[in-house]
Formats: sequence, structure tokens, C-alpha cells
Amino acid sequence: MPVMNIIQSLNHTLHEAFAADDRLLTFGEDVGAFGGVFRVTSGLKKTFGEDRCFNTPLAEGGIVGFGIGIAQKGLKPICEIQFADYIFPAYDQIVNELAKMRYRTGNQYSCPLVIRTPCGGGIHGGHYHSQSPEAHFLHTPGINVVYISGPYDAKGLLLTAIHSNDPVIIFEPKRIYRSLKEEVPLEMYTIPFGKVHIARTGKSVTLLGWGAQHHQNCQAADELRESHKIDVEVINLRTLNPLDLNAIVYSVKKTGRCVVAHEAPQTMGFGAELAALIMEECFLHLEAPVKRCCGLDTPFPNALEEEYLPDAPRVKQAILEVMEY
Repeated sequence: MPVMNIIQSLNHTLHEAFAADDRLLTFGEDVGAFGGVFRVTSGLKKTFGEDRCFNTPLAEGGIVGFGIGIAQKGLKPICEIQFADYIFPAYDQIVNELAKMRYRTGNQYSCPLVIRTPCGGGIHGGHYHSQSPEAHFLHTPGINVVYISGPYDAKGLLLTAIHSNDPVIIFEPKRIYRSLKEEVPLEMYTIPFGKVHIARTGKSVTLLGWGAQHHQNCQAADELRESHKIDVEVINLRTLNPLDLNAIVYSVKKTGRCVVAHEAPQTMGFGAELAALIMEECFLHLEAPVKRCCGLDTPFPNALEEEYLPDAPRVKQAILEVMEY
């Protein structure tokens, strides 16, 4: 199998999917001949024509609104929001139109729109190019929320999103776009939504994460196993909605402890919802309160990015506090 980074995996997958289904098209800011600012759509316009890969104005509400309309007409649109920080002008279209299409039409219509967007820190992009806004959309029923953490997952989850008849937002952590490489099969395969990946098995504590944070979690677990003989079970959620709650509950009941780590600010982040769910389902099995290790409750900084992000040392400290409770 060829070794790819996430950019290569997504680009390869889009070319395969476009060749297999002529209903697919993609659009967004600079996605045409330029191939997008991160080059995920590189070559699509040349191969499939400007009717299927084209630029749009700098108007995210228009990008998503247009996608909703053509999805209603039988096409399979994949739109790109250039940075996740720019998704908020489209918030009304996403939460009030896209997410509610099945509900408000009595299940007569679906809206199979895929929204791809680079997210998160790690590139010193400052407060307008580094946010992780997943919690804003997890509070809205009707949207599948996917978080890529590697090239293999990128292909399988993107193909599942393309095959879905419901809206999907795919968050793509830009700091591991090119730095992380894995073997990716050339044949088509899908990864089902709502199924976690258990990256490390363990009996001492459950460590939950997603996206680029997952790799910080794995590093922390490996170092603690070596230095403190702590057996950390590392779970990559892959999809935040639908959530594989059964796998989380099974793990926490086994370990009795849990740490949730994510890049977004702690207050009202998805870690709070996970902590509440674990409390409801695992209360009598817990040996310590669920601990959150998150970004700070500030705008995302530029110069102090390393202090803001919950890196492996911070995750290790959170696990030690839970173990010593």
C-alpha cells in the first residue's frame, strides 16, 4: 500500500469518488485551479472540468446555501470552508436549514451535503486561523460531525460521508495535514460513523480525544507506560456525532478513571458533555472524577500557542492527577 499524508489521502479519495459518481462536485474559495489553500482539491478542475470543481465568492453563507439547494436537486455537493474559523457566516444556513431538512419536511427530503474544513492550531495562525468549533455544531441535532486524525481514517470517513444521505461536517486538523503519514489502501473502503478506534488498550485509565489531539494522547500514554507503569487506554472518537457511547462506557467501567482532552476551550466544550455522559452511565464504577485537559478559555493566541494547546506533558499531568485522586 502507498504511504500518504492526509492531504494526499483526501485528494486521492476525491479523485476516485469523482470518477465513480458524476453527481459529485466541489466548490469553495480558491478550490479550482489553485487546488485550495492546502491543495486538497488539486487537479480536480483539470481532470473533471470547471462544472464540477470551481471557485466561489468569499461568502460562506452563500457557499453552504448553494450546496443545500443543489443537494435538494439530486447532486452530491462537497463544499470547502477555507478555515473552520470562517464557518460562522454560514452558521444560520447550517443549523437552521441544513440540519433541519429531514425534520421540517417530515422525512420527505434529505440534504446530502458534505462540508470539509481545516481546523485547529499548530501552524501559528492566530485567533482567526486556529479554532476548533465542533461544539457549536454538536449542540444542533441533524448533523454528522467527523474529526479526521490520520490518512487512513481520512479516506474511509470521507467516503462514508459521500455515501451518506444526511449532512456531514468533516473537520481536518491542519497541523497534521502533512506531518503524519500512513499506509492507505488504493481500493475503496469506508469507516462507519459512530465507531471509535482503540489505539492503545489499558486497564488504569481511559483517555479520550479526537483529531490532532489524539496523537498527543498517544504520546502521553506511551511515556506514562514507560515512566510510571500506568496502563492507559487511548480512544480516538473519530466521529463526535454519532458518538460511540457504548465503547466509551465499556472502557470507563473497566478502568474506573477517565481523562478527556481536546484543543477547544474547556468551558462548554464537548469534553463537558462527555464527562456528563460518563457520570450518568458509569457513576458507580468511577474511582475519580472525570478530568478535562483542554485549550484555555481565551481567544487562540499566536505567540503563546504552545502554552495554549493541551500537549502531551499537560495530558500526562492530567492523568497523574486522576491516578492520584
